[in-house]
Amino acid sequence: MENKFRSGFVAIVGRPNVGKSTFMNRILKEEVAITSPKAQTTRNKIQGIYTDDDRQIIFLDTPGIHKPKNDLDQYMDKAALSALKEVEAVLFMTEAGQSVGPGDKFIMEELRNIKAPVFLVLNKIDLISPDEIPAQIMEYSDILEFAEVVPISATLGNNVDELIDSLTKYLPEGPKFYDDDQITDHPEYFIVGELIREKILKETHDEIPHSVAVVVEQMNQRTEKGKLQVEATIYVERETQKRIVIGKQASMLKNIGIGSRIKIEHLLGEKINLQLWVKVKKNWRDDPLFLTRAGYSLKDIN
Repeated sequence: MENKFRSGFVAIVGRPNVGKSTFMNRILKEEVAITSPKAQTTRNKIQGIYTDDDRQIIFLDTPGIHKPKNDLDQYMDKAALSALKEVEAVLFMTEAGQSVGPGDKFIMEELRNIKAPVFLVLNKIDLISPDEIPAQIMEYSDILEFAEVVPISATLGNNVDELIDSLTKYLPEGPKFYDDDQITDHPEYFIVGELIREKILKETHDEIPHSVAVVVEQMNQRTEKGKLQVEATIYVERETQKRIVIGKQASMLKNIGIGSRIKIEHLLGEKINLQLWVKVKKNWRDDPLFLTRAGYSLKDIN
């Protein structure tokens, strides 16, 4: 009997820095969600599309849920929780080697109120002994009943294919929502801005990550040599942060430009001329108009 094609939407939720973006990029074999060891790297719902001969799964990689301190934090939490609506399944991702914390309990309480099956995905199992895994799973299962439990390593790829197969059982028969070669529904300028922000996170000090926003001003013109002209502005909240991002004799900004340009060229499949500016926008995380311009509008979340 011929298998019917299955399709559906799956939300990925969890505390900051448990590996949601790494998992997404592993499945898609392409970088659509930026990664960093610093918490709260993901700020938007990143939609990634996995397609093969039998199924199409649209993953919603959400910001890590945490206690909000400003308008941007509220946007991130609302974006994460809104992803739980009208999905076929939810992956609750946790980190192996870490005990259940207040953030995990808060998320599990939210998950009690949804109808979709919830998977417990214990990530980073490569960092602990296999003997420790059952006790970790029990710690979460004592709080919430899960439809499936799958320990994985998103970094190494352990059990990732098994997780995809388990998810498929919960998907309804349905059409392809996207073309076979499409891996995200985000416009290119959004991914370009995220790749620049990723490089900033990896190059700068701890005070910079939460204070930086990247706005791609234009990427639709060409230079005399035929390269695509990409122009973006890096916003920070203080003059001291601006000096850090620029660096001595613009060395930091140059490193950010070189590193992000390589990834952007890979994404776009062509050579680019990247121009970056750094500007100060005080308290931008509490400025609704700026948040909308930077792509973080609460009005866009149902």
